[in-house]
Amino acid sequence: MSSSKADEVVWQDREVRFDSTPAEMQCRKGEVVIDSINSVEDTKGNNGERGSLVVTNLRVLWISHKISRVNLSIGFSTVLNISIRKARSRLRGITQALCITSKYNQSRFEFVFTSLVKNSPRLFTTVQAVLRAYETSTLYRDLKLRGSIIKGKQLLTLPLEQIYSKIEGVWNLSSDQGNLGCFFLTNVRLVWHANLAQNFNVSIPYMQMKTIRVRESKFGPALVVETSVHSGGYILGFRLDPADQLERVHQELSSLHQVHAADPILGVDFEEEDSPPAMESRTVAVTDDDVEVLDTDEAGTDAFAAYFAEANKACDREVVFDAELGLAVESLPGGASTQSLWKLV
Repeated sequence: MSSSKADEVVWQDREVRFDSTPAEMQCRKGEVVIDSINSVEDTKGNNGERGSLVVTNLRVLWISHKISRVNLSIGFSTVLNISIRKARSRLRGITQALCITSKYNQSRFEFVFTSLVKNSPRLFTTVQAVLRAYETSTLYRDLKLRGSIIKGKQLLTLPLEQIYSKIEGVWNLSSDQGNLGCFFLTNVRLVWHANLAQNFNVSIPYMQMKTIRVRESKFGPALVVETSVHSGGYILGFRLDPADQLERVHQELSSLHQVHAADPILGVDFEEEDSPPAMESRTVAVTDDDVEVLDTDEAGTDAFAAYFAEANKACDREVVFDAELGLAVESLPGGASTQSLWKLV
């Protein structure tokens, strides 16, 4: 049977990455740069080092001016909290900084960014506003079951959404007897809802579709949509009669999926007064003087560990004598040493 398959997994908004390759730092399809802020210090991991903070509709990027391979990529889906607090910057002293707390792969991270331009609120306002726009547009990107998306048997469309087809007589094969309902095919998603209960529905964004196929089932030929691992890895079956109707819907859905893959609509609608420069114009050429050869495993561990946030620290650790410093200090967490911490500075 014929099928349509997704070519690329969207990871940019769902992962935290350190020291990414130049290709990983470039915008993927549908990703746009909303703002680029020059002279921003990564106070937590690279205190004293200038860089650029780039805000896209999917993530926050920080790129060192000195060595471009020293960088951060923080997906908006991983962000738990954004706050403004005082921090000690080598370049500005004690000043207000943007603190981003995120969680990825069961680990919590804390990132602290300080604007090196006095009286400039862009660092705070842009990131907070774009995160808010991202969080209020999840239906463009995430699969939703039993949502409040149907009213009076009509789809409540999203701001950038257009309905292309409404198809009656679609059986959802999730139960033994099936449920009769209706399809809505739009420019961003496939929606099905039951005729007898409009809150029994599913919204499947094209960006979460892994494959679209026509396969045999115990009910006969069926349209089968498999979703990505990020959205739960669902396999959803639908039956339409007659056979030519099934094939027509399959072809239309496959075409809409391919069009969306070529130019995705990700839903983060945010307008900036001044257009930021293109990503390529911010790339810093790496010279031999900037290169410091490090052991790969050690460098990766240090870059990773610098941003760890201790989520459940209820009290201070035991005070011990550090022979290397000649001082009494709070004991370090497991796996850390005074020598390794100096390497992060």
